[in-house]
Amino acid sequence: MAKKVYQLKITLKGISPAIWRRILVKPDISLVDFHRIIQTTMGWTNSHLHLFKNGHEEYSPAEFEVEDTKNSRAFKLNKLLKHVNDRILYEYDFGDGWEHNILLEKIVEVDDKEQIPKCLKGKRNCPPEDCGGIWGYENFLQIISDPQHEEYEETMEWGGEEFDPEYFNIEEINKLLSEKDYGCIWLE
Repeated sequence: MAKKVYQLKITLKGISPAIWRRILVKPDISLVDFHRIIQTTMGWTNSHLHLFKNGHEEYSPAEFEVEDTKNSRAFKLNKLLKHVNDRILYEYDFGDGWEHNILLEKIVEVDDKEQIPKCLKGKRNCPPEDCGGIWGYENFLQIISDPQHEEYEETMEWGGEEFDPEYFNIEEINKLLSEKDYGCIWLE
């Protein structure tokens, strides 16, 4: 038996070359679960506040106490994305301001036995947490690529030694997505 699922493309805004993921998710998942899936799929660590934007409406968990937002715990993804080519925005870490474009590319049928959520494809590693947004990330990449840079040793110690901007491991992501809470550390 087949079930209908959403094929989404998630693209981190403002970074070139692009950092993106193509995933399959159930249309009726809660925004809370969708947040967890984004965190795992992109490689974030769920260390900051987040919200979803759909036009002029914003959604975040009530306990975040973000002004003028609806409680994301009360909404499902298919209330925000209904038709192919619909888009929403996901913002993570209000200090660094990481914005993700989310596009409903297709509604597809998959076998009931297929693991959902599932990452189909993607490119590049997500920036390290707390690197300072787009400008900070670009600066970080410049420093770790230049051993002569005056901040090279300090930056490598902070996290540059382990960071590969081109790294993307679909098998690792799908293994995490098959776990409880979709492999996302949940801070409540």
